[in-house]
Amino acid sequence: MDRQKEKAILEAVLFTMGESVEVERLSAVIEEDQKTTRELLMEMKEEYDDTACGVTLIELDDSFQMCTKAEMYEYLIKIAKTPRKYVLTDTLLETLSIVAYKQPITRAEIEKIRGVSCDHAVNRLVEFGLITEVGRMDAPGRPLLFGTTEEFLRSFGVKSLEELPELSAVQIEEFKMQAEQEASVQLEV
Repeated sequence: MDRQKEKAILEAVLFTMGESVEVERLSAVIEEDQKTTRELLMEMKEEYDDTACGVTLIELDDSFQMCTKAEMYEYLIKIAKTPRKYVLTDTLLETLSIVAYKQPITRAEIEKIRGVSCDHAVNRLVEFGLITEVGRMDAPGRPLLFGTTEEFLRSFGVKSLEELPELSAVQIEEFKMQAEQEASVQLEV
């Protein structure tokens, strides 16, 4: 195998791993001895440092890691500080409101209220950091209990759950009707 191909393999491994990888493991991947592998890694580091690219290699003990050059941090901060944007569909909002008002609550209890499966909605809300697992119910199967997070409070501009508006009986009926309509649409498909 030629040196460029070996460097490309090392680069791909280090980029994908995102953490430090031991020289011993890297040498096994490219089927070279550790001395040759270290030489290749040092060449790569020099190439990164000599060109106008945003990454470099750092050596940690007997490992190497691909990382961002220090002079790029100010640009990373601009992205990292940008709030995540997510879209809350009607289904997600309904599921979120059920969790907010009834927490701690299980998936089965959410499904009983909505009348339809809530797996996707719960998973998305967990992914968005708006709800989280808060424990397990003391019942057969020990189902997970879900509750809202601090991110939920921040996103909706409330300091505590007590600040949430009260639901009227009319709003509760509207939620039930919307869930039933959603269920009938899913059955038709």
